[in-house]
Amino acid sequence: MGIDAAGTIDIKDLGTVRRLGYGAMRITGAGIWGEPADPEAARAVVRSAVDQGVDFIDTADSYGPEVSERILAETLHPYPDGLRIGTKAGQARTGPDQWVPLGRAEYLRQQVELSLRRLGVETLDLFQLHRIDAKVPTAEQFGVMADLQREGKVRALGLSEVSVAQVQDAEQYFTVASVQNRYNLTDRRSEDVLSYCTEQQIAFIPWAPLDAGRATEPGGTVDTVAQRLDASQHQVALAWLLQRSPMMLPIPGTASVAHLTENLAAADLVLDAETVAALDALG
Repeated sequence: MGIDAAGTIDIKDLGTVRRLGYGAMRITGAGIWGEPADPEAARAVVRSAVDQGVDFIDTADSYGPEVSERILAETLHPYPDGLRIGTKAGQARTGPDQWVPLGRAEYLRQQVELSLRRLGVETLDLFQLHRIDAKVPTAEQFGVMADLQREGKVRALGLSEVSVAQVQDAEQYFTVASVQNRYNLTDRRSEDVLSYCTEQQIAFIPWAPLDAGRATEPGGTVDTVAQRLDASQHQVALAWLLQRSPMMLPIPGTASVAHLTENLAAADLVLDAETVAALDALG
């Protein structure tokens, strides 16, 4: 069946997308900084994602910075019908692998305007606050997001790396359509957030979905399951995520067409109850 086997998810204020997306962070240079080593390869993987049925792509103004959004636009604009691109702002970049939360209202507004320009659209499909800035009142950060939505600059709004309480705080200002937290086989610190999102029908977008640490070592649980199912470890990790919650929207990122194709094939992998229990135990 291909990617369709993963099913679909309804994102509030945005609509329906397939439940396996593509994360466009890695089409930049080392340290998520500067241009990719092979620009044509970066464009090829973006094209292939759409050709293979991906209709949700995740990016951010800080990836590069600016590089990921620009490559997406250069490669895909005018965008195919049904393709949704989610972007983020709220982290300044001071160098490779350096990330500094910055949530002042005028900065977030500026970055939305710049993302609109780079992506070549009049309205962003999904805009997420990349990090809550502890130095800025949340009312200022959430307030400008609500303003941008009312002004038609963005369709749907989301958050990244937040607690349940922070999601509930944001809900006083706007409809939270998505939450993007770190979550994978061995990192379940956001389990309560996932449960809340599942109950409230908020899309949960796990970042670092393939990072399972020592569980992937030869003879480890993930390796054993993968060999038994004649699948890759990445496919096992993604299949587990897809079966974890109907609101789960994994966005595995890669700069390789071969790895992209492998990841998307996880949609066809169904894990039995015994396998799920063994993988659940890793957390």
